[in-house]
This record gives sequence, C-alpha cells and structure tokens, in this order.
Amino acid sequence: MEKSRLVIITGMSGAGKTQVMRFMEDLGYFCVDNLPPALIPKFAELCEQSGGRVNKIALVVDIRGGEFFDQLMQVLGEMDQQDMMTEVLFLEASDETIIHRYKETRRRHPLAPAGRVSEGIRLERDKLEYVRGRATHIIDTSNLKTQQLKERIIELYASDGEQAKLHINVVSFGFKYGIPLDADMVFDVRFLPNPYYVEPLRQKSGENPLVREYIDQWPVTHQFMTRLQSFIDFLIPHYVKEGKSQLVIAIGCTGGLHRSVFVASKIRDSLMAQGYQVSLEHRDIKHNKVED
Repeated sequence: MEKSRLVIITGMSGAGKTQVMRFMEDLGYFCVDNLPPALIPKFAELCEQSGGRVNKIALVVDIRGGEFFDQLMQVLGEMDQQDMMTEVLFLEASDETIIHRYKETRRRHPLAPAGRVSEGIRLERDKLEYVRGRATHIIDTSNLKTQQLKERIIELYASDGEQAKLHINVVSFGFKYGIPLDADMVFDVRFLPNPYYVEPLRQKSGENPLVREYIDQWPVTHQFMTRLQSFIDFLIPHYVKEGKSQLVIAIGCTGGLHRSVFVASKIRDSLMAQGYQVSLEHRDIKHNKVED
C-alpha cells in the first residue's frame, strides 16, 4: 500500500493558498481549508484508517484560525511521530504584491481588519517566522503566473506519471437538444450520410453494428475520421503540457442517435488505445426510441 502523504499548506495571506489547494485537488488530494491545527492528528488518523482510499491529503492552515493557529508548531512535532509523510508548503510573496492583490479583491487583511494592509502583513510575517523555518518547500509567488505556479505544484506533488494525467470526456449529442455547455471542442458531423433515411436503421443507434457498417462504408467517413483523429492527437499533448486536467470533446449530429454516436465511439476507442483516461457519454440517445 502506498504510504500516505499529508501536505500542510500555509503562508502569507494573499500568497495563493486557495489557488494551490485547487491544483492539489486536481492531483487527487483530499483537501480541507482552514482546519484548526489541533484537529490535524485526529484527521490524519481517520485517513490512515480508510484502507488506502484517502492517502493524499492537503490541509490549508493559516492565521484565519486565530488562536488555534498558534498550536501548529506543536502539532507538527506530534505528526513527526506518526507513520505518515508530513510536509509543509509555505507560500509567500512580496509586500508590494500582497498589497496589490488585496486592493484588487477589496478584502481586509485578517490581522488588520480595521487598519492598513501593510500593518497586517508585518504582523503576519512575524507570526509565521517559525512556521516558515519548518517548511519543506517555500514558494514565492510574487512573479509567478497562474500556470507557472501550477507547474511548480505538479512538479512537487504529482505522483509518478501523474503529470501526464488528463481525463477526457467524449460526448455525443443532438443539435436539436442543444450543445453541451461544458464542451471544450465541438465537432459537427451532420454532413455524414444519415442512417435515419434508411428505414431498417432509423430506430437503431450508432452503437448497432448495422448502423456502424452503414456509416463506415462511405469514403467521406474515412477521410473525416483520419483528419479528426489526427487533429485531436495533435491537440491533446498541448493540453497536457498546459496542465489541463479535464477535456470535453463533443460530437454532434441532428438527433444524437446515429452519426454522433458512431464518431464519438471511434474517438473514444482511438484515445483509449493511446493510454488516455477516457469516458464516453451518449447524451441524447434517451430522447429517441431505440430498437436493438
């Protein structure tokens, strides 16, 4: 069983802890925001008892916890005695950067709710000095773009081979029922020969061998599939490089019963053969009367 890994995310307010927590979620970490330090050992114990189902945990702990935050150093000492890999990720940024971010969001600093942000930053740096010294990793986000920060988190906390993980959803649909709202790419296949006009095939879906054979017999189908698969094969590695964790490819025909189902299934098979994580959904088959 893989050893459990606990990452405590802490650091300066406005340095990007919330954003990092989202990145960690994309990497499969179970994330909890603003957990009182005193609860960390018990929470870790519960995760250990999950039988390996929860073995990657990220906890955001910062000065929003008020007096509870003062217990963090003591708790970290206790965690060192447990059989769990415990790391501290400390995020910081320059005073100028933090002040700029606070002005953009119009939020108050938790240590200076009625005062100047600069005073809150000063107090927070003093309060976090010892925690910073305990950090496993320190990241200064002052000059990092969002993508650069994400790449740094992936580099530090992705499991072996996880950097290349991208979950692809291939969805067939009917234009008469609307385009999927979450689609990243939409392909219109209404130009392909339509089995709807072949009476024995009208109420059979694109999963039926007879329908598949009918659509697949036309040269235009082969030409299109070759070009479409080549286009998708070109794009996906660039999405992976960008750090995208989910991709929705939508294939549409008129009613979502024949051509889109056929093409979506073909794309799914091609991507799975290349080792990608792929799910297939025929969204609008349910709107049609289908015979076996």
